[in-house]
Amino acid sequence: MPEIQALMFRWPAMLGLLITVPVLVVFYLRLIARRKRAGLRFASLAIAAEGTGDAAAAQDSPGASRTASMVRQLGGRLATLWQHAPAILLLAGLAAMIVAVARPQAVIVLPSQVSSIILAMDASGSMRATDVKPSRIEAARAAAKAFIAEQPSRVRIGVVSIAATAALVQSPTDKREDLIRAIDRFQLQPGSALGSGLVIALATLLPGGGIDAAEIISGTSAPSWTRDWARQAEADNFKPVPPGSNRTAAIVLVSDGESNTGPELLEAGKLAAERGVRVFTVGVGTTEGTTLSVDGWSMRVRLDEEALKQLANMTRGEYFRASSAANLKDIYKHLSAKLALGKGRETEITAVFVAIGAALAVIAALLSMLRSSRIL
Repeated sequence: MPEIQALMFRWPAMLGLLITVPVLVVFYLRLIARRKRAGLRFASLAIAAEGTGDAAAAQDSPGASRTASMVRQLGGRLATLWQHAPAILLLAGLAAMIVAVARPQAVIVLPSQVSSIILAMDASGSMRATDVKPSRIEAARAAAKAFIAEQPSRVRIGVVSIAATAALVQSPTDKREDLIRAIDRFQLQPGSALGSGLVIALATLLPGGGIDAAEIISGTSAPSWTRDWARQAEADNFKPVPPGSNRTAAIVLVSDGESNTGPELLEAGKLAAERGVRVFTVGVGTTEGTTLSVDGWSMRVRLDEEALKQLANMTRGEYFRASSAANLKDIYKHLSAKLALGKGRETEITAVFVAIGAALAVIAALLSMLRSSRIL
């Protein structure tokens, strides 16, 4: 379903015409009061007779009198509503028409057409830390599986594992069982090359994007006789696009933010931003961190949020902090909703208010004709 994020008006000064609505309300109430005063001269005899009947009924049966009184009150309220409904609807229709004159604009977010997602997961040794129970990696695995299960069947998902080196462990597929097996195969290793993981994720999502992952990761150019000249031509002809403009692909990077080898994460992020690919980052861990002991060595591992936040901002993605397993699962649910919505587009919705106003006016006229065979 479309989502309206904002409402504005191209001609807001025209909203001043709404003052005519309360003016007409006052005029209508005065008109009704005049009709009532005119009718009082002819109703006194009937009211006196009704009072006599009520008194007799009260003497015969007090309970029945109260019930009858309640029924009359309810009937009177319904009759009043029926009497004034045409005027109320007509005034509401007039208000809608005036709003239409002001030319309302709405920022409408339509369902996105995301078709490919790369889930890049940190498999470095620091993910053994237990500040997120039972451990960072186990919480990340469980939440990633839940995230995969919630994606529409048409969305193809790939998995990149990141340690001292990064590798595509599952190419984009719609087979969820293959993705689950790929996540279960993760083996934690020393080192964290987040930049390499992001480059591989980009090269996988955009095979024609002119990204030579091997060259970028190694930092050296291949000899001319081994160079992929087709890819070189793609790189030479590449033209940057606005960040976040690619609505068909996205990357979800799950990490504690610590990177110590390979290309700089933010340099790799520039490649994503230039190609319009949004990178959503999920920081796993706590800022105070915990002490991790491995093979007789002890180290303090903390969540490094700064780089993850900058990466999300520069690519028009979003950063999420997961300090617990339950929090991580909630983040993935929110992320699923984010990926399901496209970019907001400003759209004029004048016709909607015109249609509402016209419909209310027609309904008011029909009700008035049904009630008294005349309009108002």
